[in-house]
Amino acid sequence: MGRVQTADLFPPASIRPSNVTINPNRNNQMARFKLILEYEGTRYSGWQIQKNARTVQGELSSAFGSVLNTSEFELYGAGRTDAGVHALQQVAHLEAATMLAPEILRRKVNDELPSDINILEISKAAPQFHARHDALSRSYLYQISRRRTAFGKKFVWWIKDQLDINRMRSATKLFTGMKDFRSFTADDPEEKSTKVHIEHIEIRELGDIILIRFIGSHFLWKMVRQVVGVLAEVGRGKLTLEQAASFFDRSSDQPAKLTAPPSGLFLERVYYKGDKKLESLEPVMTIDSGAIR
Repeated sequence: MGRVQTADLFPPASIRPSNVTINPNRNNQMARFKLILEYEGTRYSGWQIQKNARTVQGELSSAFGSVLNTSEFELYGAGRTDAGVHALQQVAHLEAATMLAPEILRRKVNDELPSDINILEISKAAPQFHARHDALSRSYLYQISRRRTAFGKKFVWWIKDQLDINRMRSATKLFTGMKDFRSFTADDPEEKSTKVHIEHIEIRELGDIILIRFIGSHFLWKMVRQVVGVLAEVGRGKLTLEQAASFFDRSSDQPAKLTAPPSGLFLERVYYKGDKKLESLEPVMTIDSGAIR
């Protein structure tokens, strides 16, 4: 699950790519860009750059460093995604000194990126634009498969048990509004607020896929995956609505034990002022009884 980041900077010298040098002429030519990108998170230890792990931000930083031939730039994401979690439209901002047109920059950086990370769009942004601070809400999509799939297993959680969708829909009402999600996160409630406003949760069945969309102000570490795990347990009939509601009355480690796998989770959109929210809920792929497309 994505947690709110504090700072996403280019890595220190100890982990910079060897072909990147510092530009001594960094000056008022700095410009700010808005990036929209997609990635398959299977091979990565999340978005946030780490010294001893492969991350999405690390790959992006290396690619931009190679194209710009400098480490004098800043790269911030709208939020973190955890290891194995995907993104359909992650947003980031880049501040760098370059004369390259946004589309040329996009193409050059994409040429440097691995195939499971792709920048969809780069555009000029206002100097004050901040990918995280300016975001008003975020939406996450979770995919559950009713059947085993050889081709889609990296993008779903296969649940063998029969799920009662109506019970799951009833349970979503427990999570909407401003709530304290301290029982649904790996974050420390003593170090940061665990109160989150969930605007909307929607569930849709399509073929053998169950889609769950979450729209909220922000999301805590592993929060979406733990909520999905609880909804699935309600759907199995192994957890009552009253028991699920009790997790808000007192701290409980039960949701952590039910955490859904990262494979089915996608950061779907990051919304800013003026953005129109998605109306339809669509899968990344459709899985029917005998086919995937």
